[in-house]
Amino acid sequence: MKAMILAAGYGKRLRPLTDHTPKPLVPVGGKPLIVHHLEKIASAGMTEVVINLGHLGSKIPEALGNGSGWGLSIEYSDEGPDPLETGGGMAKALEFLGTDTFMLVNGDVWCDLDFCTTPKKLDSNDQALLYLVPQPNWRDRGDFSENSGRVIESENPKFLYAGIALYHPSILDGAKVEKFSIVPRLKKAISENRVAGIIHNGEWDDVGTPERLKVIQDEHGI
Repeated sequence: MKAMILAAGYGKRLRPLTDHTPKPLVPVGGKPLIVHHLEKIASAGMTEVVINLGHLGSKIPEALGNGSGWGLSIEYSDEGPDPLETGGGMAKALEFLGTDTFMLVNGDVWCDLDFCTTPKKLDSNDQALLYLVPQPNWRDRGDFSENSGRVIESENPKFLYAGIALYHPSILDGAKVEKFSIVPRLKKAISENRVAGIIHNGEWDDVGTPERLKVIQDEHGI
């Protein structure tokens, strides 16, 4: 199974830090956030990784190279100066990802999930599997609910999407390489009962703001 790391965003909420540094290169625990993901991907036995590039994108290959330092092969999907959002980024990267299920990881999440424990494929009818985390106290509302291993929508969702998922490329059938969010396609798949869910109760945080970054850096002695 291949993995894709989403790394093209502007990181506007982390400014001024991200005026000069792509958010995935922000250090946590003495190394760039994205390196933690690469290490976990490698430890799980995956060897092929796609990283999409956008804001300050050239700095990411400069820092990571071809991935050989982690026993990986990295392909870069360059979206140019105007990132294509999640759906467009995934659609553009399909030329590298191929036709099989792949893992998707947001480059700006901090999580202790062991990638060795993730399924290596989806059930035959499913288009996605989302990792969910309990709604933290700094979020007013969750994203989704879960019932018997299925992701559902509800009026009072208590779980956040953790930014880690498995996707089958069929969720992008008919998509063009243009700017769009994957969320409408994902919600359609949820309505058709084609999205599995696993709740992760371990460590997780969203490195979205200076405040959240400071919490993580303080916890890890940075």
